[in-house]
Amino acid sequence: MTKKSPETVARKKRRRFNREAIAAYLFIAPTMLGLFMFYIFPAIASFALSFTRWNGISTPEFVGLENLIKLFTDSSFLRSIINTAVFTFVSVPFTVIIAILIAVMLNQKIKGIVFYRTLYFLPVVTMPVAVGMVWKWLYNTDYGLINYVLGMLHLPQPSWLFDPKISLLSVIIVYIWMSVGNNIILILAGLQGIEKSYYEAAEIDGASRFRKFFSITLPLLTPTIFFVFITGMISSLQVFDLLFVMIGNSTALLEPLRTIVYGVYESGFKYGEMGIASAQAFILFVAILLMTIIQFIFQKKWVYYDS
Repeated sequence: MTKKSPETVARKKRRRFNREAIAAYLFIAPTMLGLFMFYIFPAIASFALSFTRWNGISTPEFVGLENLIKLFTDSSFLRSIINTAVFTFVSVPFTVIIAILIAVMLNQKIKGIVFYRTLYFLPVVTMPVAVGMVWKWLYNTDYGLINYVLGMLHLPQPSWLFDPKISLLSVIIVYIWMSVGNNIILILAGLQGIEKSYYEAAEIDGASRFRKFFSITLPLLTPTIFFVFITGMISSLQVFDLLFVMIGNSTALLEPLRTIVYGVYESGFKYGEMGIASAQAFILFVAILLMTIIQFIFQKKWVYYDS
């Protein structure tokens, strides 16, 4: 049997590597093509259009920073920034806290636990449009179920959506109800990944339930909490469909509930100002990017990765 030369062996290895590389590229090609066509290219085009005046039909006209200057001197856009910030900084922490508490309860061995897990997850698989329509009826000042129950209890019956002081809070409640189920599933998975030996050792030392929760459960759950926090923040900053349904044709609800994404829709598809819409989308992209980077920087101070 003749011994193969090192050059022949190296050549065969290169050919095998090339075949494997070609096969790998072919497998990821559909995903990469979709990513480029529906995400990367539109993002680049939107960035370019943010410096133009364009109605979607005519040839774009380069206007430089005019769109950005116009936005930051527009009271409606500034209001949308405030509404989006309030929506995010209120909804995300409450969603995470509620999800942690419910997930801890659902992690116990109790009768009918599968039913309760399914019950909490149902809002996640419900279309936001359907959720918005149902809750809009529940919030109805005259005929809504919530005010009907409050009236029976002789309690104040607020105008949930038409009172500017509480309208945004009313939508935040709906968003939390709709989003908490997905976070529960993720946190529940994180809870079940914690080694039981930690709890057994704590019980031997006589630790209470609260002590075990704050000293074992919460620290070991921080990677999952961090992931839930990041995804929740990105989702809440882009909220649109729920608000769109609940605002409807009401001009009275528009300003108290206006968000950046709603402004993108309004400028681009209602008034045909694609340049302004693209500029708002670019500002939102920068805001999401900066907030994500900041959270990744500070996660080193509070996220514990069990090695």
